[in-house]
Amino acid sequence: MNVNTQKVIISKDLQAELTAAIEAVGPDRLFVLTDTTTLALCWPVVDKMACLAGAQMITIGASDEAKTLDSVSHVWSQLQSGGATRHSLLVNLGGGMVTDLGGFAASTFKRGIRFINLPTTLLAMVDASVGGKTGFNFGGLKNEIGVFNEAETVILSTLFLRTLDSHNILSGYAEMLKHGLISTPQHWKELLAFDVFDICHGKTGAAEGLDSNEGQPTDSKHDEALARLLAESVAVKERIVSEDPHEHGIRKALNLGHTIGHAFESLALAKGQPVLHGYAVAWGLLCELYLSTKLAGFPRERFYPTLQFIKENYGSMALDCREYDNLYELMTHDKKNVAGRINFTLLADIGEIRINQQVSKDDIFEALDFYREGV
Repeated sequence: MNVNTQKVIISKDLQAELTAAIEAVGPDRLFVLTDTTTLALCWPVVDKMACLAGAQMITIGASDEAKTLDSVSHVWSQLQSGGATRHSLLVNLGGGMVTDLGGFAASTFKRGIRFINLPTTLLAMVDASVGGKTGFNFGGLKNEIGVFNEAETVILSTLFLRTLDSHNILSGYAEMLKHGLISTPQHWKELLAFDVFDICHGKTGAAEGLDSNEGQPTDSKHDEALARLLAESVAVKERIVSEDPHEHGIRKALNLGHTIGHAFESLALAKGQPVLHGYAVAWGLLCELYLSTKLAGFPRERFYPTLQFIKENYGSMALDCREYDNLYELMTHDKKNVAGRINFTLLADIGEIRINQQVSKDDIFEALDFYREGV
C-alpha cells in the first residue's frame, strides 16, 4: 500500500490547490464522495470549481452509524456503475467517517484507485485524513476492518470549519489537545489558552459568507492563529507516523485517550446513544491521564488544568458502575492489545510517552470511578 507519500497542504487558495492535486493525478474519471450532511453544507463551497466539473457524485448516510460494510458496498457499486477504472480518482469530501470509509473503498476497488482527502471537520483535519488509516466499523467495534493507505493529497482548509457547530469543533479539538500532550508543554499551553469557540464565529451549521473562489475566510487574525495550531498539530502526527507507519511502536502514542475512549464510543453506540468521537477521546484522556498520574508519575500540575478544560467543555457521559464490565470487554478488542493483554499509552510528563503499558482491571475500574464520580 501507498504509505507515507502523501502531500498535506494547509490551504491558502483552495481552488488552486485542489485543481493542482487533481491535475497531478490526471484521472480518466472523477468521483466525489460525500455524506448527506457534507453534500448539503460543504459541497456548495466547491461545486462551482472548474476542476470538479463533470465529477460523479456518490453520497452515503451521515454519522458513524453509516460507517458500515453496506456503505462501502454502495461506494463500490457507484464506482462500478460509473465506469471507474484503476486510473480514476475519488475525492473524499467530508469528516473522518467519509475519509476513512472512502479511503478504504478506493484502496480496495480494482485493487486500489487513487484518492484525495478534503476533510471538512476539525477532527478529520487533525486525525482521520492524515496517517494512512482507512476502514469501517464491524461487529459493533470501531474501525475493525481497514488497511493502511495514504491519500495522494490532503488539503486542510479552514473554510469548511465555518460549516460546523461548536460540538463538532470541540470533537476535533480533543485530538489537537492529545497532540499537545504528546508533544511539548508550550504547544499544550497554547491549546488550553486558545479561544476554540471563536472558530465558529457564531455560525452553527451553515456555510454562510463563504466564497468558493477565495482562499481566505474572514477574521484572518484568528484564522491565522488557528491555521498555525492546526499545522503544528498535523506536524506532530506526521512526525510520529513517519517514524512508525504501521503502528509497531511509537505510533501508539497517538492512541493516548483512545483505549478507554473507543470503549466509551462503542458502548454509547450499542446503547443507541452515539457520541462524537472527540468527546469520547476527551473522556478517555481524563481516565488515561488519571492512570498516568498513578502509574507513570504524570505531574498533577499538568493533570488538573487539562481536567478542568475537559470538564468545562466536554461534560461527561452518564455511566453506571454496572457497565464497567462491558467497557472492559470492549477494551479487550483494542487493536493495540498483545496476547489478550490490554495495552495503554500513558505519559510520565508532556511528551514523555510510555507505550505498551499493562494496567490491571482494578486500576482501570478505579479510573472509571474517578471519571464517574469526579468529573
